[in-house]
Amino acid sequence: MLHRPSDSASWGVGGPGAARIGIGGPVGSGKTALIERLIPVLSARGVDLAVVTNDLVTKEDAERLRRSGLIDPARVSAVEAGACPHTVIREDPTLNMAAGDELERRLPGLELIIFESGGDNLASTFSLDLVDWWIFVIDVAGGDDIPRKRGPGVLRCDLLVVNKIDLAPYVGVDLDAMLDEARTVRAGKPVVVTNARTGEGIPAVADAIGRAVLFAR
Repeated sequence: MLHRPSDSASWGVGGPGAARIGIGGPVGSGKTALIERLIPVLSARGVDLAVVTNDLVTKEDAERLRRSGLIDPARVSAVEAGACPHTVIREDPTLNMAAGDELERRLPGLELIIFESGGDNLASTFSLDLVDWWIFVIDVAGGDDIPRKRGPGVLRCDLLVVNKIDLAPYVGVDLDAMLDEARTVRAGKPVVVTNARTGEGIPAVADAIGRAVLFAR
């Protein structure tokens, strides 16, 4: 699966560079927590990976990952958007493309780069010049009406992750109904449920990444 043009510095799957995936979604949906859970799972499968985080004017998400002990700090790069974070993953992804290219120059053998958006609303989407495949994360605490709002992120992503499923009984959400609606609006495109705090559902997300961009690893 290749979305980026053939003159890109890195082609992704089947080409001479690391595959690039995006993880985006609203603020607080659990994107960073999802990445923290994915890193050891993917690493255990032998995937050589790195992460690029996006924030408005800080490097907080990158520093959190660097301090986590889950990944070599040299494998985490930070992009300061200086504006609405989804601008640099959608309208002009140049800063992120350059960050990914630099990681590939520094880390021979790199197979996967995860780009995390700084967080935005349901309109946040990734440029297909930047990533080969992308995940959108929503959470149960954000409300069971998120799927029927039909935001571009929910509709267009390659994989929709519904996180914090453990909170459904406490916030009055009918999880089964929410998932039914999500699958309906996505017209058969995949939906995975997770609890990033406990790790529930994380292997299924890793499996989806493997099938899409890592030859099923």
